[in-house]
Amino acid sequence: MTRDTEIAALSAKFDQLLELVARAVPQRPAAPDFDAAEAFVWQPVPGELQPVPKVNRVDITLLCAVSRVRDLLVDNTSRFARGLPANNALLWGARGMGKSSLVKAAHAKVNAEDAGGSLKLIEIHREDIESLPALMSQIRHRPERFIVFCDDLSFDHDDTSYKSLKAVLEGGIEGRPENVIFYATSNRRHLLPRDMIENERSTAINPAEAVEEKVSLSDRFGLWLGFHKCSQDDYLDMVNGYAAHYDLGVEADRLRREALEWATTRGSRSGRVAFQFIQDLAGRLGETLD
Repeated sequence: MTRDTEIAALSAKFDQLLELVARAVPQRPAAPDFDAAEAFVWQPVPGELQPVPKVNRVDITLLCAVSRVRDLLVDNTSRFARGLPANNALLWGARGMGKSSLVKAAHAKVNAEDAGGSLKLIEIHREDIESLPALMSQIRHRPERFIVFCDDLSFDHDDTSYKSLKAVLEGGIEGRPENVIFYATSNRRHLLPRDMIENERSTAINPAEAVEEKVSLSDRFGLWLGFHKCSQDDYLDMVNGYAAHYDLGVEADRLRREALEWATTRGSRSGRVAFQFIQDLAGRLGETLD
């Protein structure tokens, strides 16, 4: 084998080695195209924002029995979209009363009226909270403004990821980016189960400090919006609103009777139960909910 042949063979092996190394090294995710959609889902692996072509939401006018918290959240979101001071928001309380629906509806309303499409909604799943710093690094210096939204946020025993969330909300050297606000929904006011808090109170060397460490997470949310179980009248208002919106054309007495029967069989009244009844009714009538 000549010297030139040996050099060529070594060069080929070196090229193969470089190719193997390139494949092994994680590639930096491509910059997201924020013009592609108004909402995204954060995928921590491989660290990308997945566009959502059509957000599953209801019109804000259909969210009955929550007018006070609705107006507070819309106002907070509007101020944030216009570059004014605004608070992180925690929507907590009864199941099925429209907490996550309100976040998505408020985003749509403010985006259309105040932000001109530049207000983006990013959903992060509960189990991905520890990847928040990586998400923030992608959006911190963007011209758009972002609502980072976590639905059904809560923390259980032996779960320390809440510390990561505390740091991102207000702590750390950099603090929360000016173009980012954090909205979360939860069934728990303090995001932690009561028995977890009480266990800390009873077993810690300094009970007061231990409890403070746990409940201080919710203090990072400047805006607390409570959702409570609805009355029968509120439930019927929801049903009537949906029926009118989708033009179902059902006689009022029948609508009331069947809606109450539906709630009785479910053992609860809420916005979710009202919409489930409307879905069932529309199906029986052969109508679509467009």
